[in-house]
Amino acid sequence: ILACVVPTEGQVAKVVSEGYPELTIDLNDLEVHPEEKNTSAALIRGVAKGIADAGFAPKGFCAYASSTVPGGSGLSSSAAYEILLGNIFNTFCCEGALDPVKLAQIGQFAERNYFGKPCGLMDQAASAIGGVVAIDFNDPGKPVIRKVDYDLARSGYQLYIIDTRSCHADLTDDYAGITREMGAVAAHFGKEVLRDVKEEDFLAAIPAIRAKTGDRAVLRALHFFEENRRAQEEAEVLAQGKMEEFLALVNASGRSSDQLLQNIWSVSAPDQQAVTLSLALAEKALAGRGAVRVHGGGFAGTIQAFVPQDMEKSFVEAME
Repeated sequence: ILACVVPTEGQVAKVVSEGYPELTIDLNDLEVHPEEKNTSAALIRGVAKGIADAGFAPKGFCAYASSTVPGGSGLSSSAAYEILLGNIFNTFCCEGALDPVKLAQIGQFAERNYFGKPCGLMDQAASAIGGVVAIDFNDPGKPVIRKVDYDLARSGYQLYIIDTRSCHADLTDDYAGITREMGAVAAHFGKEVLRDVKEEDFLAAIPAIRAKTGDRAVLRALHFFEENRRAQEEAEVLAQGKMEEFLALVNASGRSSDQLLQNIWSVSAPDQQAVTLSLALAEKALAGRGAVRVHGGGFAGTIQAFVPQDMEKSFVEAME
């Protein structure tokens, strides 16, 4: 997102995003407005509240923004918007005192409490920090961030993000279900999150957990434990330049998302399976090479593919 911004007198934040209606928010009123749920207006008000809670006084501004991030596509458009707003307030109200991690936390606060989506911190942190990063969220207040220096193009591959022409804007309940079900498994052990549960204890308790939460929650918890290890392995092999090992882990992660996390399509709209179809066609086009998986939160939106450079032309033609 690129924005041209000017500070203004008074306490009004005005944002004109190319292709969208003008938004005007009174910064004297930073309470949650239920009617703004799932809207950009909620994010403006929520980020302003986060700035105020950080000890700074939000001031008025006028912004004109243009974005190349498709909305509702799984490419973290809301996180990018939140970080844009955070940078605006940080520049005009905070004298640049807030670091990228703090801006990410403010963005998450806005999305969870004002927009109404129970998201984690990953999208906001990635948008705020930039580049390839490995992030440990064991302490959400102080995430451990490590940049991974890797040149994908020199490896002989190109990363493609494919828009499946499906929108996840109305799928908040599906995302919330993941958080709710994993939380229910953690609650069986008296914990709030699965990171605080030992995997061996979870495996031993599966019969009791199934009876309490149902099978899907158990499968999603299985995905969590495996994916947590896999993410660490991905960062390590990429840092060592072991691209083929990284791609194998990407494929394994994608299969786990499909079979265990079950975020490829929504049970509320079984006729819409654009992500599943796109994954199948991408695998066919790659013919056993590279890697492909769902991108972002899933259910709709985009997929990612690591394509050998000698296959780029045929891959693009097949997917188009």
